[in-house]
Amino acid sequence: MINLPRPAIGRRPLLLGAAGTAMALAARVPVRAQPAPPLASPGAPPSAAPGAQTSPIIIDKARASPIPIAIPDFVGGDGSSGQLGRDIAGVINNDLGNCGLFKPLPPASFVNVAPGQGQIPNFQNWGAIGAQALVTGAAEVQGGGNIHVEFRLWDVLPQAQIQGTAYTTAQANWRRIAHIIADVIYQRLLGEQGYFDTRICYIAGTGPRDRQTKRLAIMDQDGENNRFLTDGRWLVLTPRFHPTRDEIAFMSFAYDRPRVYLFNLQTGRQSVLGDFPGMTLSPRFSPDGSKVIMSLAQGSGSAIVVVDLGSRAAQRVTNADSINVSPCYSPDGSQIVFNSDRDGDQQLYIMGADGSGVKRISFGSGKYGTPVWSPRGDLISFTRFGGDMSDFNIGVMHPDGSGERILAQGWDVEGPTWAPGGMVMMFQSETQSRNTRGAGYSSHLVSTDITGFNQRSIPTPTNATDPAWSPLGM
Repeated sequence: MINLPRPAIGRRPLLLGAAGTAMALAARVPVRAQPAPPLASPGAPPSAAPGAQTSPIIIDKARASPIPIAIPDFVGGDGSSGQLGRDIAGVINNDLGNCGLFKPLPPASFVNVAPGQGQIPNFQNWGAIGAQALVTGAAEVQGGGNIHVEFRLWDVLPQAQIQGTAYTTAQANWRRIAHIIADVIYQRLLGEQGYFDTRICYIAGTGPRDRQTKRLAIMDQDGENNRFLTDGRWLVLTPRFHPTRDEIAFMSFAYDRPRVYLFNLQTGRQSVLGDFPGMTLSPRFSPDGSKVIMSLAQGSGSAIVVVDLGSRAAQRVTNADSINVSPCYSPDGSQIVFNSDRDGDQQLYIMGADGSGVKRISFGSGKYGTPVWSPRGDLISFTRFGGDMSDFNIGVMHPDGSGERILAQGWDVEGPTWAPGGMVMMFQSETQSRNTRGAGYSSHLVSTDITGFNQRSIPTPTNATDPAWSPLGM
């Protein structure tokens, strides 16, 4: 989990060779958004101002009592448009329902069908089934492989339109439109940033546990659109997203030289980050994307170094007298959290971005590792095991070490990553089972909110470890 990784046996060369292949697999299609046209029906209910926020529901209240929301199928003028409307409504329904803060109402409870395009809903009918919010929309498959989608979000009790937006994009991008709409609904009703229009990069594993083939993979946050980025001929580990570019930093054992690589998702181009004499590992971008912080193995220890992506100049911020790994910047870039055995056991420390003012923040029994700063800056997630802990644990604490809470436990859970907004995280979970042939193992990804209340498994076609959550819209 936290110690220096051991080279795998029998791994062979690396990434998908053709840049065009990687581009087709991983590039994001642009989406054009504009306000939905105004409704022309007489007596239309008042709309909230475009930038206004109707009274957001408190998150804790939504956890205890999820918001009842009606999401009928989006209307379409022909068969293909109608199917598109049903598919988009289904994805929105799943996004909001799976986050645990909304309660999508079953279509069988709807008193009438959704209003047609340009029509005002019958709010009494929707209020009668307990809906607090209503989503309506229309979808159109256009010529040239494009689609046009309009949606409106309604507050049922005051009979007000909260949001109305239209989107145009390539038809293959329809799932992303649905995720974007779900993000808008999440933000307008809860007052928090959504996280549905995001992707997860992870390590896909196949084969026996002691000699797995591991490939770099990427998918939407709900497990759809899964694609492999590497061919599995070399061991790869710890992918991390750039904050503003379609780029990933990760560790690879390519050509039996364990080093940190950069992978451009639009072009498929890969490059080694620096020519260091020892193993480099645990990469992570700075908040502004101008640097990569990582660990450099030297002798029996490892130092934390920062590499400027423009000049490729490296700056050492710790020495290598102990094992110092898993560095992560605070959201403002002023501090770094990392784990180290400098006091004899693996614990968490914070320091200034220049390496000054090192301070230990974890003091529980056992070992701590894989610290990641929340995008909100208020929490640090971590993995903890050993001591009085019988299993691995995923937990959070405040940056000063106070308020430690365990969110998830398991035979092997580790490697947390935060969603944009800092309300949800994801981690890997390995389970063990026994059959007539002995022990069997499988690993998968799990998401949870910061209370540990809403844990959900994320589907992947293979075993999955080392998740990394992208920024919103990437």
